[in-house]
Amino acid sequence: MPIKSTLIRPWALQTARALERQGRRAIPDQESIWRKLIKKGRATAFGKAHGFGDIRYYGQYLRQVPVMGYEAMRPYVERIIAGEKDVLWPGRPRYFAKTSGTTSGVKYIPITKDSLPNHFGSARKALFNYYARTGKGAFLDGKVIFLSGSPKLEQKGGIPTGRLSGIANHLVPAWLRANQLPSYQTNCIEDWETKVDAIVSETLGQDLRLISGIPPWVQMYYERLLERSGKKTVLEVFPNFHIFVHGGVNFEPYRSVLENLVGAPIDSLETYPASEGFIAFQDIPGEEGLLLNTRSGIFYEFIPLEETHRLQSERGLYHHIPRIPLSGVKTGRDYAIVLSSNAGLWSYLLGDTVRFLSLNPYRLLVSGRIKHFISAFGEHVIGKEVEQALDFALRQMPAKVVEFTVAPQIHPPEGGAPYHEWFIAFEQQPEDLKAFAKYLNEEMCRQNIYYRDLIKGKVLQTLKIRPLPKDAFRKYMQSLGKLGGQNKVPRLSNNREIVDRLG
Repeated sequence: MPIKSTLIRPWALQTARALERQGRRAIPDQESIWRKLIKKGRATAFGKAHGFGDIRYYGQYLRQVPVMGYEAMRPYVERIIAGEKDVLWPGRPRYFAKTSGTTSGVKYIPITKDSLPNHFGSARKALFNYYARTGKGAFLDGKVIFLSGSPKLEQKGGIPTGRLSGIANHLVPAWLRANQLPSYQTNCIEDWETKVDAIVSETLGQDLRLISGIPPWVQMYYERLLERSGKKTVLEVFPNFHIFVHGGVNFEPYRSVLENLVGAPIDSLETYPASEGFIAFQDIPGEEGLLLNTRSGIFYEFIPLEETHRLQSERGLYHHIPRIPLSGVKTGRDYAIVLSSNAGLWSYLLGDTVRFLSLNPYRLLVSGRIKHFISAFGEHVIGKEVEQALDFALRQMPAKVVEFTVAPQIHPPEGGAPYHEWFIAFEQQPEDLKAFAKYLNEEMCRQNIYYRDLIKGKVLQTLKIRPLPKDAFRKYMQSLGKLGGQNKVPRLSNNREIVDRLG
């Protein structure tokens, strides 16, 4: 008899009902969270410096607290590291989530006792809700893999510090720990290729039912698994495998390759976790869109995408940037996320852009990164547009893509007008690369009117594809010391730093 899934089923049903209520109460819940955050923040160094004691309504908060990047928060973090209490949030953080920024170097994002339920309770909600809506809880009765960073933690100012996924390894509940793979010792292996081999050794012969991880690194695990086992598909190795939990990058460009390796389509569950907070997760299995986590200690604000060009301060302080609360967003528009939370973040610029699909409840898509775009000619192409264009092209012509990135070619060595250059590592190249590029270009023109006008005006040539070896991006990430874990290749760059190293 499946004991765990039977015992957990009532909790799963209760979770699904609670999420439905949450969807209907998003705005009052957000207002309540904002008031609680301000009240608790009054006694902190940040709250005193920004006059929290005088704030009675949201308009005052807008005037007194600017949008902040990490550079603006860094001095407060350094005070925490030096041993000071009550700096950004009462007391001291339980952990620092260590993450790398492109301009700010290493970042230390506080995780407090109050914010822990957001990070780890939200993951449980996502899985329980999936179980309640599909009736598929068998993953609870078998083994599960979390492909994550090392759980080894260092001390920073006396505070345990590491990658968020590594911290999560220390907080897996007892009822799930017995099911979890790989072992703690294997998870501590720093070299990703060595680690993948060890994970394969530990998982062969196990009753694996769920895998969680970033798609490109899961693909690498699948390939090693099939190589070692001599099997043709993952389902031959793990007959009960039936759910893939993913986040961090869009799954669609990887879907065909991963399904081919698995041997059939299986259920997938998309999540949107970040070091700064667990933002959203897929609440309706099989449907597009992630439910915004509106009742989990985070207050959201949004900056319209067209205003993000003003986010240029090296100090990380952005005064007079138009921003709106959740009640002001509209569907079909892109926004940069700003959040305040019970981790001690205050109007913090997350760096991601999102697009709302619905407002009742609030469901969204992650559309890109503020700093990952191409606007060398005023086109402002974002991640979601290139991903959807690639998805369209793949539906027109059989091909399998391992990874890709796009950069501007401003001064073509062959002469002529500039263009967007797509660097694509193919598992299986399309029969006609020029026709494939034509499909990509047509869809890009549909996705982005500025790009279309530049093509029509012959300011830009149509895009060009540079096919790369299957392992090109893995070698690139390995050269940076970022192979595996939660590391991701940027979809877009406004320069050629990445593609020049790809060759």
